[in-house]
Amino acid sequence: MFWFGSVWFADRSTDFMLKEAKERPDLWLLLSILCVIMLYPALDHGTFRRLIMGAVMFLPIIVATIRLSKLKGWLWPSVGLMLASVVLTGLGMFIQAAALLGAKWFVLAAFFAVTAAALFSYLRTATSISSDHLYTAVSIYLLIGIIWFAMYNAIDILTPGSIVRNSSVMTDRSTELLYFSLITLSTVGYGDVVPVNPEVRMLAALEGIIGVLYVAIMVALLVSSYKRPIDV
Repeated sequence: MFWFGSVWFADRSTDFMLKEAKERPDLWLLLSILCVIMLYPALDHGTFRRLIMGAVMFLPIIVATIRLSKLKGWLWPSVGLMLASVVLTGLGMFIQAAALLGAKWFVLAAFFAVTAAALFSYLRTATSISSDHLYTAVSIYLLIGIIWFAMYNAIDILTPGSIVRNSSVMTDRSTELLYFSLITLSTVGYGDVVPVNPEVRMLAALEGIIGVLYVAIMVALLVSSYKRPIDV
């Protein structure tokens, strides 16, 4: 009886989340990205926890696909990349090949890049600003960090030693790369994780430049699209 009750509750919760994601996809996309960022350090160790992390990682992918389905011309590229990431993730569970794992992370980077480009196009053509537009603006900024995080993971798998730890702090590798990406995006740069490969150093520099430019460009777009309500 308890098992059936748990299954019923899980089904109801899933239906509720999907319904809410369809009605307010911008908010749910932001929440799903924040969920990945906050839970990654807690779930990035141990086989069972990493399986949960894999499921959590696909949450923003699903919500992003739902969001892009509302934007003309962006659905099928996102669906194709999503299916490719699912296939590569499934194969990676049985075949521990560096090329396969690296390809998975590159496909994820491409998916989130398509999502960010589609959402930026949506914001660029906005004629007025609502709370959903603000959620989208923050989501794009975090997605930039996720895109570089995925690329850092792929490079770290294919060319180990490209990014090294410069401190005694011990963390799991993917968590360390997520931290490095977000710190680089914000241009804080503590120096405890350092890219040593020349190509990776330029990639990290590009992330920092994009992070600064995005904030400036987005503020300009939001201000230009903002319309103060007319007092009657």
